[in-house]
Amino acid sequence: MFHIILRKTMWFVIAEKERRVKANSREYNEKFSYATSKYNIFTFLPINLFEQFQRVANAYFVVLLILQLIPEISSLSWFTTIVPLVLVLVITAVKDATDDYFRHKSDQQVNNRQSQVLIKGRLQKEKWMNVRVGDIIKLENNQFVAADILLLCSSEPYGLCYIETAELDGETNLKVRQALSVTSDLEDVSKLMDFDGEVICEPPNNKLDKFTGTLYWKDNKYSLDNDKMLLRGCVLKNTEWCFGMVIFAGNIYRLMLLNSVSVNVVLLFVVSQLFNVL
Repeated sequence: MFHIILRKTMWFVIAEKERRVKANSREYNEKFSYATSKYNIFTFLPINLFEQFQRVANAYFVVLLILQLIPEISSLSWFTTIVPLVLVLVITAVKDATDDYFRHKSDQQVNNRQSQVLIKGRLQKEKWMNVRVGDIIKLENNQFVAADILLLCSSEPYGLCYIETAELDGETNLKVRQALSVTSDLEDVSKLMDFDGEVICEPPNNKLDKFTGTLYWKDNKYSLDNDKMLLRGCVLKNTEWCFGMVIFAGNIYRLMLLNSVSVNVVLLFVVSQLFNVL
């Protein structure tokens, strides 16, 4: 079940219909891949062009260009369409390449941060780049969340924890997350190591305020929502520690999948109008 999907700002190849993750089972979760960069030198041109032509404005101008090549249909020169289209494609490609280069450099710094991962019955320090789907990780107060994780338990009563989401939505007020009551008592490493629940949830997407899934454990199932998730980029606050199960990792986490506002639609329209005037 590969999770390569087609979208405007990220790429992966075949859409994942649902995600199945087993806790503490790296063997089962080996099906998931982990990208560190959006492009490489060989894939940049075809992928970037494919992404750009997914945009309605670019596709519209291609159709318009084809029609202008037929004299019986249009009296306008094809030059007035192809030049602004190529110009916008080049500008967007340069911007995307630059963004990906700096994102890759930033990822290298971020991925070298340390995280505590439960491996073979004990907590081990691992770089963020080595955190895998299904891993149980420990977070401490004022620590950045290393991946999109399902909250299992915390130092606070009833499995509560507090997070700051300034990097996600710009809000500095603290938000409350609460673990399922059935997992909130998994407070020591031995219990967490025996945790073998399976999460079936929605595939990777860019919705920061919504999550739908189900935890299957001990022949029971428990509904999951966004209030039980800690997203990568938020910071644990006023909570001594918490444990969570990684659901999305690598470049497949919601902050990365969040669509940025595209300016090429406006740019393409303005440039084409200038050429029509000239």
